[in-house]
Formats: sequence, C-alpha cells, structure tokens
Amino acid sequence: MQAELSTLCYLEKDDQYLMLHRVVKKNDVNKDKWIGVGGHFEQDESPEECLLREVREETGYTLTSYRFRGIVTFVSGDGVTEYMHLFTADGFEGEPVPCDEGVLEWVPKSRIDELNIWEGDKIFFRLLTQEEPFFSLKLVYDGKGGLVSAALNGSAMEL
Repeated sequence: MQAELSTLCYLEKDDQYLMLHRVVKKNDVNKDKWIGVGGHFEQDESPEECLLREVREETGYTLTSYRFRGIVTFVSGDGVTEYMHLFTADGFEGEPVPCDEGVLEWVPKSRIDELNIWEGDKIFFRLLTQEEPFFSLKLVYDGKGGLVSAALNGSAMEL
C-alpha cells in the first residue's frame, strides 16, 4: 500500500470559495475537476506548514486566518491511500498569481454543486456548510472515479 499526505484549503470571501479548475496538467487524476488549493507534504512538514506553502505557491496569497476542519482518508481503489488535511481560510493577504495547475475562480458557495467535483467532495462541502466540528471522513473509490462508500467519524454513511 502506498500512503500519501496532503492538504486542501478552501479560501472564503463574500460567501464564495476560491476554486481551482484543473485544466492544465496532462495525466491529472483531477483533470477537468474543480477542487480547492493544496498539495503534498514535503519532507518533515507539518499540516500547517504544507498548507501555508501550497496556498502561497498556487495563489500568491499568505494566509492570516485559517481553521483545520478535518482529515479525509481517500482510498483511491488503485493502490493509493491519501490522508488529506482539510482547511478553510477566511483571512489572507497579497496579490493573486496565475496557478500552473489550472484556473482559479471565486465561486458562490450556492453554486458549488453545479461544478464538476468529486462525489466525496460534495459530502465534505456539506459538513463544512453545517459547521461540523473537526471530523474524520473516509471516502472509498472504485479506481475509476466512482464513490463506493463513505464513513463519518467511523460510522458508515448513506450515499
């Protein structure tokens, strides 16, 4: 089994999230999907250090206020399990820069479900909207992008 560590952050402003439309990289597991900003841990980084570095690299922004919202365990179905540290941020400064992984766009929270997002992402967006306290969400995929099962804080969820 291969395990990966990553962060994902949704910057918030005026009831919108900053979303990344992944349209640049070839052979991208997220191709054409809308996701937050973030990425993989570098050697010896904490979740917060990875978060701050990745957001700065992908957006140009320096976070000034953020919350650690949960851990999402992604079982891909193709041999990789990713432990994603999920954050939201409502304070940031700096000037935006172009992202080399896709197009950044502010999207009203009410329109997120209309975007091409992963099925499991819809679950954690609901948890964020409901102000769920710190959570552990396990999402199991079939290796082809289909969500097979989900569990919140160790209990199976209806899909």
